[in-house]
Amino acid sequence: MKFAGARAALLAGATAGAFLMVMGSPAVANAAEPAAAPAAAQQRYYPIAPGTTLNVRSGPGTQYGTVRVLPIGATVPIFCQRPGETVSGPYGTSNVWDNIGVGEYVSDAYVKTGSDGYVAPRCA
Repeated sequence: MKFAGARAALLAGATAGAFLMVMGSPAVANAAEPAAAPAAAQQRYYPIAPGTTLNVRSGPGTQYGTVRVLPIGATVPIFCQRPGETVSGPYGTSNVWDNIGVGEYVSDAYVKTGSDGYVAPRCA
């Protein structure tokens, strides 16, 4: 019975360790704190028409200045969309313009969205 004391001490230590693991875990220790917000949805990117370089405009029409030119094979995020000048392109004729960045618009007629209409919220 020499080991009875050692066994009891080991069992007590294991129990205390398990208790600390549970109480020390973020789920229990921070139970009074609000849950973290879910991760933002991953931004979707759409390809521009194959074999096309695309002018990025400062507004929704060809009368706006060119901000930059997208290279062949580029993909773009669409943050919001707004009506503008009607343009014909590889994906039809459309007056929808895609906002791809601050002060950056491309005609939806050159972006493969899979839809003839809006796929993002309207720009404010």
